[in-house]
Amino acid sequence: MKNPLFIKVHETINNRLERGEYKPGEKLPSIRSLATELNVHRLTVFKAYQLLKENGKVEVKDKSGYYAKGESSILTDLDYPIVTSYIHKSHLSEIHRVHVEFQFSQAVIDPDLLPNQYTSSSAKKVLDLYPKVLSTYSTVQGDRELRESLANYFYEKQKQYITADDVLITTGSQQAIDLIARTFVRNGDHVLIERPTYSPAIDMFRELGARLLPVNITPDGYDMEQLEQFMKEKKPVLFYLNPTFQNPTGYTVPDNQRKQLANLAEKYRVFILEDDPFRDIYFEKKPPLPLFTYDVHGYCLYVRSFSKYIAPGLRISAILCRQPLMEQLLASKSLADNGTPLLNQKMFLHYYASERLQKHIEKLRIALELRKAAMESALEGEDFYWETPDGGLNLWVQIPDSIRMEELLAACLEQSLSFVPGTICDPLKEKENWIRLSYSYLNEKKIVKGIQLFKDILSSLK
Repeated sequence: MKNPLFIKVHETINNRLERGEYKPGEKLPSIRSLATELNVHRLTVFKAYQLLKENGKVEVKDKSGYYAKGESSILTDLDYPIVTSYIHKSHLSEIHRVHVEFQFSQAVIDPDLLPNQYTSSSAKKVLDLYPKVLSTYSTVQGDRELRESLANYFYEKQKQYITADDVLITTGSQQAIDLIARTFVRNGDHVLIERPTYSPAIDMFRELGARLLPVNITPDGYDMEQLEQFMKEKKPVLFYLNPTFQNPTGYTVPDNQRKQLANLAEKYRVFILEDDPFRDIYFEKKPPLPLFTYDVHGYCLYVRSFSKYIAPGLRISAILCRQPLMEQLLASKSLADNGTPLLNQKMFLHYYASERLQKHIEKLRIALELRKAAMESALEGEDFYWETPDGGLNLWVQIPDSIRMEELLAACLEQSLSFVPGTICDPLKEKENWIRLSYSYLNEKKIVKGIQLFKDILSSLK
């Protein structure tokens, strides 16, 4: 099915905006002139402009026309000019590329907490067991031995009745999300997304031209009435969610809402993209079962990552879904990289299936809980608010609204300290007095020292 003509006009204007042909605040061509230029009806241009407006790319001024949407010029005077992209372009990767002493922006685990020597010895064993592994490509769907092992794992741990044919191995969870988005989302489609959420997901869906429908997530989960209303009226194609120790908030959606969501997905024919990278990082009790466990109609695509806490360098993740969705994903995967490296899969298989892994995860939970406690203790005594998470790697912290986020981030980067501004995680870019602090990378001593530095910087800006 071909896209409507106004979608093509929308893409043309959007590409011009992305290339910088129109500067922020600059007036765009009138509907009449653009219709003449592109040889289309004026109503077609009007619809394209309205879609751009809904996506936050342009703004309308009464009796004046359409203007390229831009940010405040106040940022241009900052001593740290790349702060502009951190706050307003949602480029989380740019924050990560800045080398700092106090790394609170990356939700990754300290390499010293991972069993590096054991992983290294496992690699040598794999090369002996599979002498031709470096001379062999993986299948597109992934190594069958690994997929069968994962199918058994998901049945035993999460009560998920699947076979190896329902598992697709990907090169990290970000690739998994990207494959699903590119396979099932088209320009102009509505996509439900948590607010706040994992910021690269916002970037991926926006790049595809999706119209985002933010759904607030709270310590109690979602507003289910609002969610159903969105599904009924907007007919979204997909809902991207991270319901277990959510990134960035740490919140966990209750079991009853997961069951409701599975039913709503079937009722309104909405795909559910369930991102679940932190499931094993719980501090007291295990989290609720994944939403995928309750999906009996095949609308849920479940992304499970093991990279964070097993062997990040291997970048092994899995997508679980039913047919015919799997066939469509395999076509996309073949175009992406034609299969995740076989050596990585075999190394992961023999480590993940070992008793050593379970002992490692138990010790890791204790270490991370101690680091979380150290950060929470260091944050006390100031005008901060946060909900203590039951797992995961992050604290979602509200700071005084009198502080200008761009100035705070610039000052912190100058003092070799990083964090994630809340605006990056917000599809509406409005959470200007919230930040994400990750406690997983630094040890307790450095966490306490870094948080004290953060508090000192904050005080100097009041």
